[in-house]
Amino acid sequence: MRVMHIRPNLVSPIIGDLTLLDHLPDEDNGWIWIDLEHADPQQESRLLTQRFGIHPLAVQDAQRERHPPKLEVFRELAFLLMKGLTADTEDIRFRTLQIAAFVGDRFLITRRSERSVSIEGVWNDALTGEVDVGRGPAHVLYRIARRVTDRYTKIVLGLELRLDELEDEMFQSPDDRLLAELTEYNSHLKKLRRVMTYQHSTMSALSRVDTPACFVGTQHEFNDVYENTERLASLCTLYQELAVDLMQSYISLTSHRLNQIIKVLTIVTVIFLPLGLIAGLYGMNFEFMPGAGGHYGFFLTLIAMTALAATLLLIFRRLRWV
Repeated sequence: MRVMHIRPNLVSPIIGDLTLLDHLPDEDNGWIWIDLEHADPQQESRLLTQRFGIHPLAVQDAQRERHPPKLEVFRELAFLLMKGLTADTEDIRFRTLQIAAFVGDRFLITRRSERSVSIEGVWNDALTGEVDVGRGPAHVLYRIARRVTDRYTKIVLGLELRLDELEDEMFQSPDDRLLAELTEYNSHLKKLRRVMTYQHSTMSALSRVDTPACFVGTQHEFNDVYENTERLASLCTLYQELAVDLMQSYISLTSHRLNQIIKVLTIVTVIFLPLGLIAGLYGMNFEFMPGAGGHYGFFLTLIAMTALAATLLLIFRRLRWV
C-alpha cells in the first residue's frame, strides 16, 4: 500500500504509506492517490469501507480475480473496473489483470492483484511532473485508462502485419504450422474482442453528459479512450474474421492440392491399367499365344501399348484433365 499526496502549493507530491492519511489536514485543498497491490484483502476491505465509506459489494467486486469491466456510480464517488494486461504480456498471447479504481473529488484509489505496467507508468510520470496531477483524480484515472488502451492497441496493430505475412506464406509454402497459428489467433481474438466490448461500453458511460460530478471536465478525455476501445473492438472482430477466412483458405488450398495429386494418380492408374493387362496376358505360360512366335510380336505389342497410352492421354487432354 502506497499513498501519494498532491497539494497545490507543493512542487512534487508527497509519497508515503497509509500512515500519511492520519496527518492530512481537513482543510487541505489537495487530494490523495492510494495504490493497493496484492494487499491483504481484510485490510483492504476495512480501509475502503470504514475510511472511505465504499459499499461492501463494490469492494467485493474489486477484489475478485475475474469480473467484467463496469462503471458503478455512488453518491460521492464512482467505481470503475477495467481489464488491463499483465506486465509480461507482449503479444496476442495475452493475460489480463483486474484494475479497480474508486474515484472521488479528493481521492483516487487503485487496486490490482499484481504489478500493472500502466499504473506504474502513470505513478512515475506523476512524480516527474509529466502528468498534471493538479487537474485532479479523474484526469489521473484517464491517463491510466489511456495507457491500458495503448497496450492493447500495440498488440492488435502488431497482429495485422503477422496476418499479412501468414497470407503470403500460405501461398508460397503452406504448412500445418500456419493453420495451428491461425487457430490460436482466432481463439485469442475472441477473448480480446469480448474484453474490448465490455471496456468500450464502460468508457461510453464515462463520456456521456450525465457523468458523475467527479468526472466533470474530463468527458472529452474519456471519450478519447472510448473511441480507441471502440476501434479496438472493431479491429478484433475484423482480424478474427480474417483469421477464420485464412483458415478456410488454407483448408481449401490443401484440399485443392490433394485433389490435384489424386487426379494425377488416377490418370497414371487409368493409363497403366490396360498396359498392365496386356503385359499380364502375354506373360502367361501357355504353349500357344497369338503373335508370340512371330519375329515382330514383341515390337508390335510395344507399339500397341504406346498407341493405347497416347490415345488415353489425348482423351484426357480433350477433357481438360491434364
